[in-house]
Amino acid sequence: MLPKLCLPIFRIFRYRRFTNLEKKRHTLLNQTKMKTNQNNSHETIATGTSDSRPAVETPTTLPRPHSTGDEKLTGSPPDQGAAKKRRQQILAAAAALIVALAAGVYYFWFVLPYESTDNAFIEGNVIPMSSQVPGRVAELLVKDNQAVKQGDVILKIDPRDYEASLAQARADLAAARSRVEQAKAQVNASQAKVAQALAGAVAADAENQRAADDLKRYQSVDSTAVSKSAFDAAQSQARAASANLEAAHSQVKAAIADVTLCEAGVETANAAVKQAEAKLQQAELNLSYTQVTAPEDGHVTRRVVEKGAYIQPGQSLMAIVPRRYWVIANFKETQLTRMRVGQPVEVVVDAYPDHKFKGVVESIQSGAGARFSLFPPENATGNYIKVVQRVPVKIVLDDTPESELALGPGMSVDPRVRVK
Repeated sequence: MLPKLCLPIFRIFRYRRFTNLEKKRHTLLNQTKMKTNQNNSHETIATGTSDSRPAVETPTTLPRPHSTGDEKLTGSPPDQGAAKKRRQQILAAAAALIVALAAGVYYFWFVLPYESTDNAFIEGNVIPMSSQVPGRVAELLVKDNQAVKQGDVILKIDPRDYEASLAQARADLAAARSRVEQAKAQVNASQAKVAQALAGAVAADAENQRAADDLKRYQSVDSTAVSKSAFDAAQSQARAASANLEAAHSQVKAAIADVTLCEAGVETANAAVKQAEAKLQQAELNLSYTQVTAPEDGHVTRRVVEKGAYIQPGQSLMAIVPRRYWVIANFKETQLTRMRVGQPVEVVVDAYPDHKFKGVVESIQSGAGARFSLFPPENATGNYIKVVQRVPVKIVLDDTPESELALGPGMSVDPRVRVK
């Protein structure tokens, strides 16, 4: 586009230069002709009319110098210097015009519609890895910066202690279940005793009723018809039968209470079974924790553990960095005038300037970054100097970067947000 715009300008400058050169050439020719005529006049006066030699006719025109394309003049050196100087000025003005035109096009097309900053960095999740059980590292299956998949085993802890705990938990569960069966058998025996006590109570009640009837018959007849000993014996039997009935009732109550106690023992045994099952499950979990696996796809970073080291729960072993990245760009607050959520972004990573990533503005933080720092500024004290604040803007990438690119949190980028 620029050559097409500049072609008429060059033609105008070339035409003006050629016109000026032609005018200069005609002026020099006229001056030369006048000098020649004056010289001829003086010679004629000096020699008189006796000179019979014919006067030499002065040519009226000079031969035109051969054109070299640039129309160079054969004038004096000062004239040539002035023409050269004017030619340089014209070329400088043309070059300045071209540069200004190019700068204007570049500004209105590539600068004005965009907002950019170099205060921007890649962010991503960093998952610290640690063990949930103590133990000695038996195997280390990853290296620094190695790519891992979700579920891959990255290290193993010596499992022998946890295998023994698992076997003990299984034995405790079996014992608890046997105690449940024993408690249930005791319940059955207690229920049988209740039935026996009820039967004894029925027999005692019948014996008590017979003895009471005999005593009534003895009491209903004349005292002279029954001996004193027989009457006393009837009374004794009636009292004994009544006591036996009371004892039978007590035995029934005791048998029922024993049944209740045995049923409570069954509940206790069932609770012991559940406790043993929980311990067994915990033992199985502890055994599974001896294999530390990767929670997500990513790369191993900051590995500080080695084979044979004794580790504790919660101790930092390494970190997994998933390949999910976004950009946090700290724009000046004066750059947010036309910035909106959803605007397209072009991101260039400093490490890979030939790769351009496409993204979009996802969110703009509600507040400057300084306000959320550890020691926010206190502008109400002392002298105040206004400083342009930075506001974090989150930019998400449209596509996942190629796996061959060594990207990671903290790397510098240059985002350009199209705001118009």
